[in-house]
Amino acid sequence: MGVKADRQTEAFTAFVRETGTQLHHAAMLLTGDHHLAEDLTQSTYAKVFVHWRRVSTTDSPIAYARTTLLNTFLSHRRLRRNTERPTDDVRQHTRTDDSRPDVDPGARVDLLTALATLPPIDRAVVVLRYWEDRSVAETAADLGLTESVVRTRARRALQRLRPLIDVPERTSP
Repeated sequence: MGVKADRQTEAFTAFVRETGTQLHHAAMLLTGDHHLAEDLTQSTYAKVFVHWRRVSTTDSPIAYARTTLLNTFLSHRRLRRNTERPTDDVRQHTRTDDSRPDVDPGARVDLLTALATLPPIDRAVVVLRYWEDRSVAETAADLGLTESVVRTRARRALQRLRPLIDVPERTSP
């Protein structure tokens, strides 16, 4: 490997270190399963690495990675090629996220269960808008939808989610 290739690999490795937790959390919310989230995150980084030379020169490599994550998730859900199913024979090991000690594990399970009831595109809208804190315009661009479709899907998805999770109603200040 040449010096330039070594620098590209080092830059990609640094990018993964900086963005890994963020993308994995988004993947976890999209899939609702720790193992599928790991697979989705790994597939995303594999696809980003293939195009890293071009991606690394863009204004926002994380936006490219996020779009790749979403497209990979939606493609996987559409194709349903994956027939692997977890069994009860294997112990479920969960990682603790020390950066979020105040998160109630029960609330996390409730959220993942509720998100699993949404169609994949609605789940992607909710994750982008409210977990990733993306604007309507950014979400629309990432998903290839119009802004009005994103607003409508987000509103309807939240209406479906509210009864499933214990979310206090917002009060005016």
